[in-house]
Amino acid sequence: MSVITVTKVLSPRDRLEALEVIEEVFVREKQWMKEAAEQIPDSLDGNSEYSWFIARVGDRPAGVMRLFYDPPLELPEACQVRFAPGVDLETLRAAGQYVEIGRFMIRPQFRRQHRVALRLMRAATGEVVERGYTHFITDVFEGEEHSPLNFHTRVLGFEVIGSHLYGELNCGSTRIILTLDIIKLYNRVKDSRSRLYQELVEGLRGKIEGGYGKRRGGLSAQV
Repeated sequence: MSVITVTKVLSPRDRLEALEVIEEVFVREKQWMKEAAEQIPDSLDGNSEYSWFIARVGDRPAGVMRLFYDPPLELPEACQVRFAPGVDLETLRAAGQYVEIGRFMIRPQFRRQHRVALRLMRAATGEVVERGYTHFITDVFEGEEHSPLNFHTRVLGFEVIGSHLYGELNCGSTRIILTLDIIKLYNRVKDSRSRLYQELVEGLRGKIEGGYGKRRGGLSAQV
């Protein structure tokens, strides 16, 4: 079995291989954008607003993910946002600090290898925790063939908080808005015997149960 590795996109090689994945999946397969070249800046070293990660199976680029720190929670009126009952901007802002997951894609030949997506999520969560953020927020397309909606909600525990009709990608599907409380996820799966969850939390225990948990007022307070 080939080794799966995940690294931050920092080197020219990382950037070129990440762009190859975007070109294959979002440009040619999905046709959600016209070109990939401008998606990733020439240099990400020292960039505190965005982080990109690339997963490889052996030496083959398999998937990418982008993190956007402190995204605006209020979208333009033209997006036609609809929040779920009991959810509004104030409750979201009060819940914690958010990082947006975007450009999360796996190349077709690696989609059956769920560990690729898990390793990307683990790397992303590790960085988010180190920087003191508490929640993920993301959009997934309703009804799209390769939508990660089921993976996000049933496996990771993302919660549906609303939807909107329009966004920056060229897709006519409704966008489902999801959020994830990282401590809730950790407390739910940390003692699980599932290999899947062990894979997800490996390497995170020290980070989460150290200063991060204390800054959030204790782990048990967030369950």
